[in-house]
Amino acid sequence: MYDERHPGLRRRGFLAATSLGALALTTGCGTADGDSDAKSDGAPKPGGRLRAAFAGGGASETLDPHLANLFADVARAKALYDKLADYGADLSAQPRLATQWEPNKTLDRWQVTLREATFHDGKPVTAEDVLYSYRRIADPDQAFRAKASLEPIDLDASRATGQRSIEFVLKRPTAEFPNVLAAFGAYIVPAEATDFDKKPIGSGPFRFVSFAPGRSAVFRRHDAYWEGAPLLDELEFVVANEESARVNALLGGQVEYAHELNPTTARAHEGKGQIEIVRLRNSAMQAFCMKTDRPPFDDPRVRQAFFLIADRRELVDGALSGAGVVGNDLFGKGYEYYDDSLPQREQDLDKARTLLRQAGAENLKVTLDTSAVAAGFTEAASIFRDQAAKAGVTIDVKTGSKDSYWADILDHGTLCCYRSGAMPIEAHISQRLLTGSTTNATKWRHKDFDALYEQAQSTRDESARAAVYDRMQRRLYTEGGFLIWGFADWILGTARTVRGVEAKAPANTLDWARFDKVWLA
Repeated sequence: MYDERHPGLRRRGFLAATSLGALALTTGCGTADGDSDAKSDGAPKPGGRLRAAFAGGGASETLDPHLANLFADVARAKALYDKLADYGADLSAQPRLATQWEPNKTLDRWQVTLREATFHDGKPVTAEDVLYSYRRIADPDQAFRAKASLEPIDLDASRATGQRSIEFVLKRPTAEFPNVLAAFGAYIVPAEATDFDKKPIGSGPFRFVSFAPGRSAVFRRHDAYWEGAPLLDELEFVVANEESARVNALLGGQVEYAHELNPTTARAHEGKGQIEIVRLRNSAMQAFCMKTDRPPFDDPRVRQAFFLIADRRELVDGALSGAGVVGNDLFGKGYEYYDDSLPQREQDLDKARTLLRQAGAENLKVTLDTSAVAAGFTEAASIFRDQAAKAGVTIDVKTGSKDSYWADILDHGTLCCYRSGAMPIEAHISQRLLTGSTTNATKWRHKDFDALYEQAQSTRDESARAAVYDRMQRRLYTEGGFLIWGFADWILGTARTVRGVEAKAPANTLDWARFDKVWLA
């Protein structure tokens, strides 16, 4: 059972990292020293408009929260909408619109109780709204982000047991069902809602004012927000795809918050007094993504060779300017269930050459897709190209459009730069590594692996469940498609007037992009 009145019942948590490939994320601000209200000028002060600069998705942007994939998408969705639960700083599910969840003894039925909350039009949030939202996400004709996460729910059998109570019937026992409630993109919208770009109505802390895709979105304080009205009068999201444009806008006073700064930018301004630099430590998984369903990476020996080509320390030092730690080809370093017993993989060019020769892939040539869409991507591609050359592999680096990169690399190409934000290891698997996962960028499709995931989810005992996750991770470590070379600091910049920003919240967690808790001094 989870009851927000009994925090001791919360699941043991983890650390932080970040998301991708049409993948999802949000934003958050913070102060340079990691204290959420450091340099506070007394009590929080209401009023004013905060302008936040993000990289965007061009003219195709939408405010449909179930389509939120990019950081800007999720930040906007988070301002307008709520989920039943969200991830705390330790990646445990924390109550939002749900105040309580309780399973039956067999873990295949869960009773969820909603809090008293209202949408922006004054109507209450009800069980029917929740069921409509989840059924919309699960539409087989759509590719909504949270579809794979909601798959365990039998939505035909699930029902409202009261205006604010729901019985979720599951297709199989699911021990980590609260993660489903907190799933990325699982926002609650009013029943029958369809018009999201012209007049979106949510239950979040801000109300809709205007939206120009690829340019800006303006929201106003929702005075009746269930968690208390935001201090800001207005929040404006400004699209600035170039990091230099975001930094210059921050320095020039055109915005008060700049999302995703490069490590070199952070070093140039940290401690200089003009702006505040916020580091969310080791928050962003950095990887190369190999598509396992097509040549040359359909041969596991080629994938293993690429694991051994990578000099991870050189990649962290060169692509991230040292602002991070090395990875070991597994997601979720430091999170619950992470298998840290596996040996740290080191560069071994001789063994890599041997594996390539055995696979008939000597003198291999492959294209590596990258883009300036994320900090360190183009630098990592160049470094890895040079590392691969030492093993006799020719890598052609292809730089793609920032506006369409995540969509382009999901199904196309063979090798690409990739990153991911914070999420439970369970969510990483369900969203990216199951046969039916909608953001399966490595095209890892194995029915026996799917079965192991289902076994883990139906295992009530935590230590036994951890043993199943260990089996899955060992297989991914040996033959998976993610070459995870590092975990980067996530870097934000704010004006010195910005207060109340949480600096200890990993990307994709509840307090990341909590602009309803921010004020201007």
